[in-house]
Amino acid sequence: MSTVVDWGVWLEAPAKINLFLHVTGRRPDGYHLLQTAFRFLGAGDRLRFAPRADGMVRRVNVLPGVAEEDDLCVRAARLLQAETGCTQGADIELDKQLPMGGGLGGGSSDAATVLIALNRLWRLDLPRERLQAIGLKLGADVPVFVFGRAAFAEGVGEQLQPLVLPPAAYIVVAPGASVPTQRIFAAPELTRNTETCKIADFAAAAGQKHLFGRNDLQDVASRLYPEVSEAISLLSGLAGPGVVRMSGSGACVFVQCADRASAQRQFDEWSARWPASWQGFVADGVDVHPLYRERPA
Repeated sequence: MSTVVDWGVWLEAPAKINLFLHVTGRRPDGYHLLQTAFRFLGAGDRLRFAPRADGMVRRVNVLPGVAEEDDLCVRAARLLQAETGCTQGADIELDKQLPMGGGLGGGSSDAATVLIALNRLWRLDLPRERLQAIGLKLGADVPVFVFGRAAFAEGVGEQLQPLVLPPAAYIVVAPGASVPTQRIFAAPELTRNTETCKIADFAAAAGQKHLFGRNDLQDVASRLYPEVSEAISLLSGLAGPGVVRMSGSGACVFVQCADRASAQRQFDEWSARWPASWQGFVADGVDVHPLYRERPA
């Protein structure tokens, strides 16, 4: 059985990182074609829900800079109502921990947790594939969180194959910038013709020290946001080449480490050297979404 979902219980919305991200083309409708590997982290936001008898969906706490009508959590719940004809409502409380515009998938993960949780709480019993399709209407990163597994992704990010990855821990640094994804993808100098790779190529390299491939968005984000460039440069000087990468469209940068203990030691040492405006954390790589973990017998 999966994790119990109940009213009033805090539920996790994990962060993700992109272990690599290649832009392989562009569709006629303007959407970019990608290949990437998503991995969840043992850190993220939290949400909890309370039932409403009036059928309304409301966010009960203030999220600075994000109006309730624009919040992906609220939009996800209302879209689920519209797609199913559900007349039940819910209050949504969001404990926001992940930086916005950080490339860690925070808003997408929040929306996915809303879809997964309310599908159970409202007893809609939609199959996971249907929830993924609904999630895609909210954003290209939502389906992988609903899918619930570390995944090799293609298309616009919705064609997913599960991955089992070697254990690793990650130092994640938020260098104080908020990067709008649309600005990075709209940049004329963005590489859009990276040669496609095979999942076997990535899998063969997954256990090595150096990260596979590259993030095609990284050079653009570094040019437009000096904070990103500074974080990559500083961490590369400390960790060495090949183990530092920007996640998604930025701004967060991560370092892959062999285990949690070594990651924590390095974090404690390095954090004293970076600007006070930077934030960071250490987290384990996670291959199964918390809401899909098996309960012990």
